[in-house]
Amino acid sequence: MPALDPAEQRARLAAAPVARLATLRPDGTPRLVPITFALVDGVVCSVVDEVKPKRSTRLARLADVARDPRVGLLVDHYADDWSTLWWVRVDATAAVHADGALRDRALAALRAKYPAYAAAAPDGVVLVVTPTRWTGWTAS
Repeated sequence: MPALDPAEQRARLAAAPVARLATLRPDGTPRLVPITFALVDGVVCSVVDEVKPKRSTRLARLADVARDPRVGLLVDHYADDWSTLWWVRVDATAAVHADGALRDRALAALRAKYPAYAAAAPDGVVLVVTPTRWTGWTAS
């Protein structure tokens, strides 16, 4: 299986527009949601925004992380040409940052990455995902 080297794993993850975040529900089953994110100082940051419609900013994923900080993240590329397939998975721990310098850098990076955030700057808490293990695969 062709593995991606660590630098390529980080580059592909950073360039991806969306990731899938897995947290653990109270009963131990996985909760999987798509997230916008930015790679900042070696950690993956996602903001609880009001740009995308939500019932509330008190997201279940935040309660999951408060209870059990173990998370997983996946970015991938799919195409009909299977020789171009790839994925990067990050095993990690997560924490919520309501303020601080890392939160400020994360919000700036998210505004730079996503036009919707540049137009309507997010101001919610930031979920900081600290990698403990990187894995990546490519078909070519």
